[in-house]
Amino acid sequence: MSPKNTPARADAPLPVLLPFRIEPTRLGTPRLAPVHALLFGAGLALLAGTAWAQAVDTRLSPLDVIIKWAPLLLSGFAFNILISMIAMAIGTGAGLGVGLGMLSHNPVLARVCWALTQFFRNAPWLVLLFFVMFLVPFQITVFGVRIPLPDWVKATVGFSLPVMANVAEIVRGAVRSVPSTQWEAAESLAFTPRQTMWRIILPQCVKRMLPPWMNLYSLVTMATVQASIVGVSEMLTLTAQVHTAEGGRPELFAPLYGFAMFCFFLYCYPIDRFTARLERRFHIR
Repeated sequence: MSPKNTPARADAPLPVLLPFRIEPTRLGTPRLAPVHALLFGAGLALLAGTAWAQAVDTRLSPLDVIIKWAPLLLSGFAFNILISMIAMAIGTGAGLGVGLGMLSHNPVLARVCWALTQFFRNAPWLVLLFFVMFLVPFQITVFGVRIPLPDWVKATVGFSLPVMANVAEIVRGAVRSVPSTQWEAAESLAFTPRQTMWRIILPQCVKRMLPPWMNLYSLVTMATVQASIVGVSEMLTLTAQVHTAEGGRPELFAPLYGFAMFCFFLYCYPIDRFTARLERRFHIR
């Protein structure tokens, strides 16, 4: 008798009762490879072509419009990066001082620095930007010399205020995370409190502060587009001007603003990946 025709044994277990094994799955943060950026760009080009196909016209296609105006748009994007870098530089310097002030043994100084941190950290960025833009004069006079304050300078100061508050909190948390034995060892070696802070504690805080600082920089870079609301000629403002210059054609809206989004993605995504690599390298938990 062949195996196919062999009758099943009465005491044989049913197939549904046989033991089985489920392979464990590894869950982790999805990673984007460079090919995903290329696919995103191809999708953007396809979107531009689709929009152009819907409007049979002798004018330039959306892709040709982007190529034509790319130098101008990229110059606006470079201006966004410049604003973000200056805002981070100002905010980091001020935040370092405010963060150390919160750790001061002087109760008045500590409370003032804490109040500044909480106010600027929890205030909407756009509201702070409006306050700086409309309350700071267009020029100041120092020793008889008139110094103009263009809109982009005031916008940079407006962005540096929340940066200052967030950096202050990063500094405070990093200093608090250093084991107290470091302070005791420095005191046993006759270091003054200032020497202990600048020579022993802060150098150990760098690896703790760097990943959140870089993440904050990415947020500031993406937030610089808010400067277009107050008239700063950055990438989003230039994108709107290009759209108007091309006649305000509806089929150009998605490709032009998609190109702006693509530029910010290409700039901020590597920063995110580098931040994650630093966290793994420094074993920050």
